[in-house]
Formats: sequence, structure tokens, C-alpha cells
Amino acid sequence: MQSRRYIKIAILLLIVGGIGLFFLFDLQDYLTIKNLKTQHGQLVAFAQQRPLFVAALFFAAYIAVTALSLPGATVMTLAAGAIFGLLTGLLIVSFASAIGATLAFLSSRYLLRDWVKARFSRHVQAIDRGVDRDGAVYLLTLRLLPLLPFFVVNIAMGLTAMRVVPFYLVSQVGMLPGTAVYVNAGSQLARIESGRDVLSLEVVGSLVLLALFPLLARGLIGRFRRRRVYKGFKKPKRFDRNVIVIGAGAGGLVSAYLATSLRAKVTLIEAKEMGGDCLNTGCVPSKALLRSARLAREIKEAQRFGLCAPAVRVNFGEVMARVGRVIRHIAPADSEERYIALGVDVRRGYARLIDPWTVEIDRNERLTARSIVIAAGGEPFVPDIPGLEETGYLTSDTIWDALAKRDTVPERLVIIGGGPIGSEMTQAFARLGSRVTQVEAGDHILSKEDSEVSAFIEESLRSEGAEVLTGHRALRCEAKTLIVEKDGKETRLPFDQLIVAVGRKARLEGYGLRQLGIEADRSIITNDWLETRYPNIYAVGDVAGPYQFTHFAAHQAWYAVVNALFGTFRRFRTDYSVLPWTTFTDPQVAHVGHNEQSAKAADVPYEVVRYELSHLDRAVTDGANQGFVKILVKPGRDRILGATIVAAEAGEILAELVLAMKAGIGLKKILGTIHAYPTLAEANRYAAAQWRQAHKPERLLRWAERYHGWRRG
Repeated sequence: MQSRRYIKIAILLLIVGGIGLFFLFDLQDYLTIKNLKTQHGQLVAFAQQRPLFVAALFFAAYIAVTALSLPGATVMTLAAGAIFGLLTGLLIVSFASAIGATLAFLSSRYLLRDWVKARFSRHVQAIDRGVDRDGAVYLLTLRLLPLLPFFVVNIAMGLTAMRVVPFYLVSQVGMLPGTAVYVNAGSQLARIESGRDVLSLEVVGSLVLLALFPLLARGLIGRFRRRRVYKGFKKPKRFDRNVIVIGAGAGGLVSAYLATSLRAKVTLIEAKEMGGDCLNTGCVPSKALLRSARLAREIKEAQRFGLCAPAVRVNFGEVMARVGRVIRHIAPADSEERYIALGVDVRRGYARLIDPWTVEIDRNERLTARSIVIAAGGEPFVPDIPGLEETGYLTSDTIWDALAKRDTVPERLVIIGGGPIGSEMTQAFARLGSRVTQVEAGDHILSKEDSEVSAFIEESLRSEGAEVLTGHRALRCEAKTLIVEKDGKETRLPFDQLIVAVGRKARLEGYGLRQLGIEADRSIITNDWLETRYPNIYAVGDVAGPYQFTHFAAHQAWYAVVNALFGTFRRFRTDYSVLPWTTFTDPQVAHVGHNEQSAKAADVPYEVVRYELSHLDRAVTDGANQGFVKILVKPGRDRILGATIVAAEAGEILAELVLAMKAGIGLKKILGTIHAYPTLAEANRYAAAQWRQAHKPERLLRWAERYHGWRRG
């Protein structure tokens, strides 16, 4: 590390020394067209006497001028033509300029990239992704049409992740036409009075057309690839619809709504319930169950609030009936009738892709569309555990219908899975009276959260009577018993009901993906614009990933629909940089951006700001003052990199920090924002105050102290 620092200092001194000597000896006075014309005869004569020596000296000098980003490269290019002629001059300058540019590129990278990357990490990552994808095209365009001075391009590209060899090769090729123009002009030096004499209207026009070539070539290549992808399919001359959406879950409903609001003709196809998993088997029923469970817990703890309450008797049948009523209350917003009223053509049935523009419904009707959005959703993942099928199990999809028929909660309940679904269900059923055992193969539950967050929630579950077994692997099922293993020791867990909640997988079968060759791994493979193998077929939501949240599916739907309808003119690259999520245990766990675990994995430097809720007035009055706000910021700055909140209503508290990250607002402005008192949201302001306290301007405060002393006399 120390040697690297010394090397950087040496390079910096070399650059500063070279630039200093250039101006100290007024070398810029020699690099003028007037001086070149005056010395032309002598230079040509000297070059004829010692051609190799002069060529080598000129070559080295040109590299130095380019590498140090000194003024005068244009005059030296003219001089090459004037002294050596067109072919020799072009050969010398072409290689010297590319080598010098590469040295400037490497100097910029070695001296500045680490600093820029640490200071502007999010922006650098986005730029690096663009450079990785299209960097050569952009560099070639800049080289062919020098809108920016070449030295600026050299330094700027050094700050990116562009590789050295492509930079050199593209520079060598890209600078050649412009170099040829100037070297040729130099060979006719008598006609030149200033740099403007070199670039006639015809020459400028030629360079502009040449600079457009990479962009045109990229467009032609894209067109060729599309033609190759669609080869063998006959595109309809007319389309029945602008967009067909497959699936009426969150992603599909938002896609259809956006498309019809933009006056497109849309068909939405759904074989099962409108609203998809979120309304019918996911978010809505689970949160309704959690609310009943929370109330049961609050009644049991009534004495804490000075109240006397009878023992809680859970009427599980009524609890499940309320879950059904909640679903029915929300359902009209997602209903077929509402979407028909909005102008969407809703079809009930199973959709199947016939070709890139045609969808068949229940094998008896076919519709064509210019674009198709696949929003087929996901389904629970069921691990291959011997005996599981024979013993019987429930998932997040089947639990609601199965348990709706019961009047009492399962006495002994085993839940496999320590993610958000498994943890929420563990707490809910423990509060409703089940003896719950949660089994997680990993070292801790909620594996995407920091270990202290997982430990906090794990302890909360245990304090409410749940048994949490981490590091236990499910081996097999035998007659209503799950056998698990840890460190070679087997444990038998008898149950009345078994719930498998180890995650969800994309729904990839049954609607023609394989027949069309649409690539899929764990989910449908899409690019940054949510396009599949076929640019007119998009995928959103659980079926596309990488996250499986209702709000994430809705977020993707906007990009898919706008790109589908207006992508001919402009496409929008998806942005997942500020994505919040909440696990609805009690207390809740809300998260956005980086936590410590992900920041370390991504090698992102950070500083932790932490505020405990133990003395937050509103949390104390509510009897919910366990938890904390944990914010990651850039070291020494107030810019938010991410936040995790463990608190009652953490998902609501998080919204302010999500907006702050999206709008680029730092902790200083949150501290300066008036928050209503007493509210839980004040936690964000107090966390910002913690940061301010740790970053007090001590020197300024010492001067203030002296000033106040002087004022006292």
C-alpha cells in the first residue's frame, strides 16, 4: 500500500515537472503556425540530413505533449506533414498520438480513479455499466468528431472501467481521419495562416458524417440482430392490439392500466383470480392475519397499559373469515369490471405465445399485438424433501383455503423457512396460540439483513413462544414428523400442520416460452429495458426478477409499457438503485439501499449512523420503544447509502429516507426539516442529529468560543 502511494507521488511529480518545464522554458511559443512557417526550411533540411533521429525525436516529443495534455498537439500534427510529408507524417503522428493518449488515460486511472470511485460510487457504477456495454462506440464517436478536446476524453475515460487495449485500438482508429486531415494540411503549409484554414466546410461535414458512422453501425447491427431473431416468423401487417398483457397480478394490472391511460389498445389475459398472488394469497391475507395476531398479543399485554382484560380466546374461524372479508373489500380495485370500465379488454383464460406477436387464449382465439408484456407471476418453491408429498404440507398459496375450514389454530405447527414469509407466519401463529417451530438451514433467519437485525427478530420470536432452529437442515418427513439435522445430530419435530415457506420461484411453464426459445434461468432473462430475446416481448414482476415484491413489479411495469409504446423514439433503462422493502414482523424490519452486509460485499466504504428508539417519546408512549434506526452514509459526508429500521411501523418511517435517497437529500436537510411531535418519524431526525453531533465543526466552534469570551469582556 505504501509503495503504491510512493509510485503515485512519483508519477504526479513527473507530470507536474514536465508541465512546469514546458511553461518555464516558454516552449509553447515554438508551437505556433507562424513559428512553424518561419522555421520550415531549416526543419526540413535537418530532417533530410538525419531522418531517423529527427523522426524518433519528433515521435517522442509528440508522445510527451499528448501524454501531459499540453497545448500544441495541433501544430505538431501540421508540422509532421510539413516536415515528413503525408504518409510518413501520418504514420508518426497516428502511433504517437494513440500512445500518448493511452499514457494520459493510464495516469488518470492510476492517480484519480480510486478517489472518484470512493466519492461518487453510485454514479461511477452506472457509468461503468454503460462503458462496458457501449464504451467503444462512444469513444469512437468522440474520436471521429472531436466535440471535446482529446485530452479531456483521455482523462475522463481513465476514470471509467474501460480496458486499456480497447482504448488504445479505438483511439488509434478513431483519431486517424482527423490526423490525416491535419497532416495533409501541413504538407501544404504555405496555404495555412491559422487553424481555421485547415477545416473547410466540406472537411467538417465529412468528419461529422464519419462520426455518425459508429452510431449508425450500432443501429444497423441491432437491426440485423432483430432480423435474425425474428427469422422464420411472419410479422403481421396489422395488429389487433398495441399491447397484450399476460397475467393480472401487480405487474400485469399496472401494465394494463398504464397502457390504456396512454390511449393504447390493450388486452389483459388472466386464467385465475384478478389481483394475482398479492391480493389473493400473499400480501393482503397475510397482513390481515398479522393484524389479528397483533391484537391478540396486545390484549394479552393489557396490564402493561393499566387495563384489565379477560383471557384471550382466539376464534380462528372468525379470524380467517375476517381475512376473507379484507380480500373482498380490496378486490374491486383489481376487478375485471373496473379494468373494463378503464378501457382494458379483459379476457379470462390461459394464454399461450404462438409467435412473437400472437397470443392464443384457451386454444380457441388468437390475438396479435405489436408488443407483449409477460407478467405471469411466481409460485412457492417446494424443496425435494423425502416423504413431504406423502405427509402433506401447505404453502403461502394453499394455506388460506386449507385453514379457512378450521375453527382452531393448528396445535403443533412446523414452518420450514426463515425468510420474510416464514418469519411473519411464525410470529402470527405463535401469537394466535400455536406451538410453532421454525426451521432455517442458514445460520440466521432473514439472511438478507445484517446479523444484528436477524438476531433481534429471532429473539422477538423466541420471546413470544416460538422455537427457532437455525442451522438445521430438513432431511425427511415421516408420519406427521419432520426430521432435521444439525452437526450430525437428528431431531424429530412432530406436527399437526407443516408450512413450507422457503421462497418463491418464477412461473415459467405453460404459456410457450420454450417453444419460442425465450431464455430463462431462475426467471425470464431480460436486458436493461426489460426486453426478452424478442425486443417486442417484455417481462415484469416475479417472473422476471431479480426481486419479488409487489411494488417492484409495479415499478418495472412502467418501464416495460413506456418502452413498448414509445421505444422507437426513446427507451428507458430500468433503475433499481432505491428499492425499499419491509418484513412485517413486530417490530417490522424496513430496508432500502445498502446495509452493512451488502456494502461490505460490494466493497463500498461507509459510516454507520445509529439511533436507538429506547427514548423516542412517541415510541415510549406507545410501549414500542424497542428497535433502532441504522443509516449508512458516505464516510465524512451526509449522503445516504442505505438504511435499516427495526421498529413498530418501520415501513412508514422508512418512506422519508427513501425519498431522501431518490432526491439526493442528505442528513443535514432531514435534520433541518420540522417533524411533527410526537411521531415515530422523528427517529429519522434524531438519527440525523447523531450524525451532526459526530461531525461537529470543532475548529469553528473553538473560534466561536473565543468570540463569546471576547463578547463577555
